[in-house]
Amino acid sequence: MGTFIVLLLVAGAAALAIRQMLKDKKAGKSLSCGGDCSRCAGCLPEQKTKTDHR
Repeated sequence: MGTFIVLLLVAGAAALAIRQMLKDKKAGKSLSCGGDCSRCAGCLPEQKTKTDHR
């Protein structure tokens, strides 16, 4: 019985985390993009600022 309760708690926490991530994605927030292209390795070179010396 204790295992089942722990399972429900972990599943509930995971569901809340996924829900928050989806909500943030819809709002334009993301862990993968902070909106600062000068510090982004995934941006195109023309999007980076001149102060970035990579």
